[in-house]
Amino acid sequence: MKKLLLLTSFIVSAFSIQAQDYVITKFGAKADSTILNTKAIQKVIDAAHAKGGGTIVIPKGVFLSGALFFKANTRLRLMEGAVLKGSDNIADYPLLPSRMEGRKLKYYAALVNAKGVNKFSITGPGMINGNGLKYWKSFWAYRDSMKVLKQVATNLDVHRPRLIFIWGCNDVKIQDVKMRNAGFWTTHLYQCNNVLIENCDIRSPYHPVPAPSTDGVDIDVCKKVTIRNCYISVNDDAIAIKGGKGPTAHQLPENGPVEDVLIENCTFGLAHATLTFGSESIFARNITMRNCKVESKTPIVNFKMRPDTYQVFENITIDNITGSCGSIVRLSPWKQFFDMAGSTEKPFGTVRNVTFSNINVKCDKVGQLEGNPSDRVENIRFQNMTAEAADPALKNSYSGVKLENVTVNGKRLTGF
Repeated sequence: MKKLLLLTSFIVSAFSIQAQDYVITKFGAKADSTILNTKAIQKVIDAAHAKGGGTIVIPKGVFLSGALFFKANTRLRLMEGAVLKGSDNIADYPLLPSRMEGRKLKYYAALVNAKGVNKFSITGPGMINGNGLKYWKSFWAYRDSMKVLKQVATNLDVHRPRLIFIWGCNDVKIQDVKMRNAGFWTTHLYQCNNVLIENCDIRSPYHPVPAPSTDGVDIDVCKKVTIRNCYISVNDDAIAIKGGKGPTAHQLPENGPVEDVLIENCTFGLAHATLTFGSESIFARNITMRNCKVESKTPIVNFKMRPDTYQVFENITIDNITGSCGSIVRLSPWKQFFDMAGSTEKPFGTVRNVTFSNINVKCDKVGQLEGNPSDRVENIRFQNMTAEAADPALKNSYSGVKLENVTVNGKRLTGF
């Protein structure tokens, strides 16, 4: 009995340590948006990790910070009225081995970073604000200067931090959080498994200064990701499926598939597309988007077919979508920054087993299925779809596309 009591006491003690809250203001952080709190907050994270773990709590107030690095058994909670505000000085985000745009490279840390932190969580109802205005202005100024020189500007030329970067973590939860004004991508998941993003509100502006490349959620070489009950409106793709790019991308160990993604009960505002495959994506399968509302002028689903990359997108279900959009689907060549890197490979893309069902939308045009000449498109089905469209045509280059109970502007479409 005595041994049992000791064991119980040990378990309770261990749980208490694991569950301990660390309120950052009790450790020297100041709710003053002019004071940089990076060192103070990082010390709290490090102390919690050293004691076995705990929850780093941001209380009500605005706390300015550069890059923060969460460690094993630590997590983040933002209380009502709490704002973790990112520094707009890139020097506050160290340059580290990282992953961007489908490649392994050195890049600047995000505001919130977790690498190899299983069961990592970010919970609200507070806000993470990237404070990206300075970065956006710098990006547009640089791009305009390159136009004058008749040169091309890339996304990586102007150094900007992501809002959240989670790398190599299992059992991740991001819940009830407001995410705003990222300098670059908002939420980047890389090599993660079993992720839940739920009841989150993700936004970056189109005006007065557009927030370039602020993707809502980038799913990069991940499995079992659920995005549920979220609102996303950003100045790039709302949800982007990634995984690598280039003629040998499918052979590199840092790249890989995205599998088993569920997007449900979400509302999508302005974005470049609601769900995009590419422009850095080599293999995606078992992707479902259902019971969602769209409020944009861009595609619901966008397949960016890179002629310099082998791509396979299969087993995709888009079901019960309502609202307004630019088009229902766009499958087209994507040649931005085309680079065969001296390879003699002849990449092509494969898109197969895609179903659009129970779609009821107003749109500018129904869409297009016209990829690169060598791309292969098989078994694409449109079922129980009703659309009002300024351009009622579904432009299609493939034989494996079937229409079942599809009505556009009151007229039943029967085939091609």
